[in-house]
Amino acid sequence: MFKSILIAFDGSEGSQSALRKGAELAKLSGAELTVLTLYRHHSVLEGSMYVNDAEKPDDVDEIMKTHAKEVAERGASIARESGCEKIRAFVKGGPTARTIVSFSQEHKNDLIVMGSRGMGSIEGFLLGSVSHKVTSLSKCPVLVV
Repeated sequence: MFKSILIAFDGSEGSQSALRKGAELAKLSGAELTVLTLYRHHSVLEGSMYVNDAEKPDDVDEIMKTHAKEVAERGASIARESGCEKIRAFVKGGPTARTIVSFSQEHKNDLIVMGSRGMGSIEGFLLGSVSHKVTSLSKCPVLVV
């Protein structure tokens, strides 16, 4: 059935549902489960909205990466609690949909599982949802939960 399942996980309710469904499929098929959490590069102006320490505006990407690592670890923990044994967690920066698809291709995942709605951004309203883009760009099957 499946050997390697990629879960796009941002900590939202939708991605938690996708993670549980992906974990269930991984258990049924003996597949390895990969949890991928993404963070987006922020300009200094955007970053100033998130960071209280105005003395270190260049640390925004590092702060976002650290937060993404925590989210990815939480996702791996949820997968373990769901009974999965083969779990890996990754953090990547970049445009969400394209990064999910390129990561999936690089790691030879044969299924991507993701929520229909995640944390999102204004980009989702302007350009279409991330799940829609991933289903359009991916060469492997995508399960939208």
